[in-house]
Amino acid sequence: MNDGDEGTGSTARSKRKDAQRNKETLLDAAASVFVTAGVEAPVRDIAAKAGVGTGTIYRHFPTRADLIIAVYRHQVEACAEAGPALLATGATPHTALAQWIDLFVDFLVTKHGLAGVLQSDNTGFDTLHAYFLDRLVPVCAQLLDAAVASGEIRSDLKAYELMRGVGNLCVGADSDPRYDARRLVELLVAGLRRPHEDSR
Repeated sequence: MNDGDEGTGSTARSKRKDAQRNKETLLDAAASVFVTAGVEAPVRDIAAKAGVGTGTIYRHFPTRADLIIAVYRHQVEACAEAGPALLATGATPHTALAQWIDLFVDFLVTKHGLAGVLQSDNTGFDTLHAYFLDRLVPVCAQLLDAAVASGEIRSDLKAYELMRGVGNLCVGADSDPRYDARRLVELLVAGLRRPHEDSR
């Protein structure tokens, strides 16, 4: 390989990294818009948030379903990666768990619109749901285990149970503007703490 080839390879890698960064910027913008305006939000709103033209979004994601699925997977990955990072930087494992659950709630708000978009493709939805469980249940379990080991929370709760409970609390937010899912989830997470022994 000559120097020219090496330069070409380096340029190609740099372009791939730029393209990946641009795609992640689009996905972050779409996730943010979906959380506030729902998955049917106009593409122009997402483009404005990302600082690009609508054509750029359609070039990456030809259909709305493509975009929503990509956002779903992107948020799953962000949520999965956040767990260990929060555990490393949080004041306590329980604090890290609470912060992670907060991110999980944001994810669930976006995820609720997915079922309607994919209702004609149950196989696709099942595949995404399996991916979601494979990536996030172990992360939640790691956070729970750390909080149990530190003596902060009770030890009789499984990660899947907690995630299912949080998911169920988020359901009512779709139809009732007075329903504060985040407040109820905060109470749930606070209730995980081990009770202090009664003073004798």
